[in-house]
Amino acid sequence: MARPDKAAAVAELADSFRESNGAVLTEYRGLNVKQLQELRRALGDAASYAVAKNTLTKIAAKDAGIELDESLLTGPTAIAFITGDPVDAAKGLRDFAKANPSLVVKGGFLEGKTLSADEIKKLADLESREVLLAKLAGGLKANLAKAAGLFNAPLSQAARTIAALQAKAEADPSVLAAGAPAAETAEAPAEEAPAADSDTENVETDATEG
Repeated sequence: MARPDKAAAVAELADSFRESNGAVLTEYRGLNVKQLQELRRALGDAASYAVAKNTLTKIAAKDAGIELDESLLTGPTAIAFITGDPVDAAKGLRDFAKANPSLVVKGGFLEGKTLSADEIKKLADLESREVLLAKLAGGLKANLAKAAGLFNAPLSQAARTIAALQAKAEADPSVLAAGAPAAETAEAPAEEAPAADSDTENVETDATEG
């Protein structure tokens, strides 16, 4: 590969390292062009897959500020640059490798953390982000339904109680009277007659004597 071509390839790989959340290095020995295309489709939006020379990969990773284990740079290497859900990317690689044993996952890194081949397999066993969000949404919906039930239950019970009391009062008005405060239901005491004015008493006395 001519020097300008190498420089362009390194720059492209370095950009891929910088723009991705992580990468999984694989050995693809024995896979044909058709199978590689199938693998790219299997990864979908979760990752892009590129064949790269080990020497250029090492330089590109260093340019991007990433330290790669030397053991990952052996044999024919292709890199899955993770651009989406890392769990989906790991699942895509795992499932494809089951059907195509020629694909060997060597290791990689995710958000600055080095991952071994076993750790990538464990990552593939996790639930994807979409599944977790769906479960979370379902849990929130269930909790909201429970909360709504708690708020609505007392109101409906109160409404039934009021309706029953109203029906009973219509049939027997004394129900409401019986529940009224004693101060309101008791008869008011008779008011005392006002004392007679002294002048009035004197007039009445004079009239009697005359």
